[in-house]
Amino acid sequence: MNTNTQPALAKFYEPILQRIQKHLADQVKIPFGIRLWEGRVYRFGEGEPTVDIVVNDRRGLIALSRFDELSICEAYMTGSLDVVGNMLPFVSLRGTLNDSHPLHYLWRRIAPWLIGRVTTNRQAIAAHYEFDNDFYLKFLDPSRCYSQAVFECDDEPLETAQRRKLDFAIQSCRLEPGDRVLDVGCGWGSFTEHAGRRGIQVTSLTISRQSEKFVKDLILRLQLPAQVLNQDFLTHRSAEPYDAIVILGVMEHLPDYPGVLQRFQQLLKPGGRVYLDASAFREKHVKPTFVSRYIFPGDHSFFCLHDFLTAVSRTQLDVLEVYNDRNNYFLTCKAWAEKLEVARDEIIRCWGEELYRRFRLYLWGSAYAFLNRGMGAYRVVLERPHEV
Repeated sequence: MNTNTQPALAKFYEPILQRIQKHLADQVKIPFGIRLWEGRVYRFGEGEPTVDIVVNDRRGLIALSRFDELSICEAYMTGSLDVVGNMLPFVSLRGTLNDSHPLHYLWRRIAPWLIGRVTTNRQAIAAHYEFDNDFYLKFLDPSRCYSQAVFECDDEPLETAQRRKLDFAIQSCRLEPGDRVLDVGCGWGSFTEHAGRRGIQVTSLTISRQSEKFVKDLILRLQLPAQVLNQDFLTHRSAEPYDAIVILGVMEHLPDYPGVLQRFQQLLKPGGRVYLDASAFREKHVKPTFVSRYIFPGDHSFFCLHDFLTAVSRTQLDVLEVYNDRNNYFLTCKAWAEKLEVARDEIIRCWGEELYRRFRLYLWGSAYAFLNRGMGAYRVVLERPHEV
């Protein structure tokens, strides 16, 4: 580098680094470093850093100086920032950042009312799920289940824990061969296959074209007693009621709890059960702007257990079981993130580095949110009682 440019660079970045140091002075719990593109290294916190943030250009440094979570995520996705080392300490820094984007939040809340919830649901699902199926299969386990597993111990293989969860859903709903079950938001057919192999008749709903094609091919290839329909749950109709409804990781896309519960009562036979699982938050519509803009756009909302149970209390449905799955979802997201990193080169070659970086932030960020109790996760079992 031309030595004549170094004083000018120092004049640019020194005030910014001082501002970062002042902002983080009392908030850094995990030591980390910041490496500038011209070679200087700054250390924050006490002890040896477990992660370094590499600033590749001025845009990256400006993003850090804003202390805005969305700006830093965007700088990482575009390559202005890099992360070297353990990702968990990096995503833990979100607790020191701001995330106030009121116009984005307002539009997300009013769009379903202006455009219609069914329309916004399709737009949101398309934005997340219409990538090539093979992309998701790079980090999911062979069960292809895209919600939390149920682990017996922390070092258990993810596939074993996922199949235990699928078994739990079947057992909780008391499903037997020949019973009819509605699989809401069937994803890549994990429950459809698991139940169908046991002779359970599955009607699988999806509003993703990629998912519909994948599950249709799966049903034909394995000759499962199942069908897949491209229909929204809120508008689905059935000539006869179901023995059970299973919803794996889809309640986040169904924030209208009274409407959802009404559909349960309309679609279930007396004595029929609902199994659902979901990632959760204490406030229903709180969601990082990065997630709502780049991962789950639209009216996606984390499951809010107390709001949901309050809505259930106004119906005839009985709550049979509730399980806290926070640690299970931490282990699940951690396993997904590790598999994503193993497949890094292939993902970048096939789908580009921006998509890899986007999901790297999302999966490690989610894992940390479960680890530090910022997010929760639940399994819930409901029943429509017999009339007396």
